[in-house]
Amino acid sequence: MNTFFIFSSNISLPRSLHIKPKTINRKLKTVLILLLTVSCSLLTAKAQDSLKINELDEVIVRATRATNKTGMAFSNLSKKEIQKQNLGQDIPFLLNQTPSVVVNSDAGAGIGYTGIRIRGTDATRINVTLNGVPYNDSESQGVFWVNLPDFSSSVQSMQIQRGVGTSTNGAGAFGASINVNTLGFEREAYGETNVSVGSFNTLKTNVLASTGLINNHFVVDARLSRIVSDGFIDRSASNLKSFYVSGGYYGEKSFVRFNVFSGQEVTQQAWEGVPQSVATGDLVGVNAYVDRNFLGEDYKQNLLERGRRFNPYNYDNQVDNYQQDHYQLISSFELSDKWRFNPTLHYTYGRGYFEQFRENNRFSDYGLPNVEIGNETITRTDLVRRKWLDNHFYGAVWSLEYTGSGKLNTTFGGGWNRYENDHFGEIIWSQFSPNNEVRPRWYENLG
Repeated sequence: MNTFFIFSSNISLPRSLHIKPKTINRKLKTVLILLLTVSCSLLTAKAQDSLKINELDEVIVRATRATNKTGMAFSNLSKKEIQKQNLGQDIPFLLNQTPSVVVNSDAGAGIGYTGIRIRGTDATRINVTLNGVPYNDSESQGVFWVNLPDFSSSVQSMQIQRGVGTSTNGAGAFGASINVNTLGFEREAYGETNVSVGSFNTLKTNVLASTGLINNHFVVDARLSRIVSDGFIDRSASNLKSFYVSGGYYGEKSFVRFNVFSGQEVTQQAWEGVPQSVATGDLVGVNAYVDRNFLGEDYKQNLLERGRRFNPYNYDNQVDNYQQDHYQLISSFELSDKWRFNPTLHYTYGRGYFEQFRENNRFSDYGLPNVEIGNETITRTDLVRRKWLDNHFYGAVWSLEYTGSGKLNTTFGGGWNRYENDHFGEIIWSQFSPNNEVRPRWYENLG
C-alpha cells in the first residue's frame, strides 16, 4: 500500500478515564475479582520510577521470549520500529522485512484477511501469544489477524522466533513463534491522533490517550481505531473498528494490570484468489482453466477484463462479519529475592458469520423438501446463507521464575485453557421456499 499522507498531533487530556467493559460470564467475573483483590493486597505502596515499572512489565513476556543464551534464531522489534511502518496494515505486513517471512493479503492491500509464513511454515504451526496468552484459533490453529485491527498501535514490542521456539505456557511452537507485548506506559499524560491515507481509498484514523503515572502507582491507557479500504481486488472492501483499554496498579516489586480490547471486522470475501494463468498472462492457460471448471464464456471475459483484480464473487453482501473481545488480568509478584510468580487469567468471546450467495443448490443439501408448483417438481434454488460462530475461550497461564546467586536462572510455566464453540448455518433468503420456516438451520454442532 502506498501512503500519500500521514498526520499526527499531540493534545493534553485530563488524568481521568471511566472504563465500562462489556459483561462477561458470571463464573469468570468472580475469578477475576478474586485475583484482583488478592493481587492488590500483595502490592506494596512504595514509590518507584518508570524504569522499575518497565522492568516489571518485561517479566510477563520473558517466559515466552528467547535471548542470546537460548540457542535459536529470533528478531526483536521495538515500539519505535513498529510505528515507523504502522500505517494501517495488519501485523504480518509489519513483519514482512524480518528474515524468512512471507506474507499474503486476500484484498491485495495488506488490510482485511492477511496471512504469514515463516521459513515456509503456515499459521497453523506458528505459536502466537498476546502478553503470554495463546491467540491461535483453538479449532483450526490458524491466526486471524483481521480480528485485531490496528492492534499494532498498542504494541510495545514483538519477537519472532524462527524454528522450534520457547513455550512455557503449554502452547506448542514447531514452525515459529510470534510474541506480542502490549504492556508499557508513558510516565506523563498524553493524547494523540493519527490519520493515514493511502491507495484504494484506504483510510486509518485512531485516537490514543494515557493518564500517565498517577501518584506513582496508577496508569490507564486507551485507544480507539477505525480502518477502511476498498482493496486492490474487486469487491474486497474492509471496514474495521477496534478499541483497547488498559488499567494498572504498580508497587515497588509487583503489579496487576487489566486489559480489555476488541475488534470488529466486516470484510468482503476475496478468498478465491486469481488463477496463476491470469497473473502470468497465459491465455492458453486461461482457456484451459475455464474449460476444466465448466465456467462459460461470460466468466472467461470477466476474468480477462479484470485481470489481477478479478473476484468471482458478484453478490454485494458476500461478507465476513465477526467481532472478538479480549479480557486479560495480568499480574506479577516477587515472592522472595530469588522467586517471582506471574499468573494471568484470560477470556475471549467471539461471534459472527460469513454470508454467501449460492446458485442452483439442491434442497436436499440443506435437509429441505423439494418444491411442488403445479405438476412441476423443483429440486434446486438460488439462496443466500450464513455460517455462524459463537465461541468462548478462557483459562489461565503462569510462570514461576528462579534467579540464583550464580549463573542458574530457571523458568517454569504452564497453562489451563478451555474452548467452546457453537456452529450453525441458516438460510436467510431462497428463490423458492419449501415451507414457511423463518431462517431455517441446516446444521448445528458444538466444538
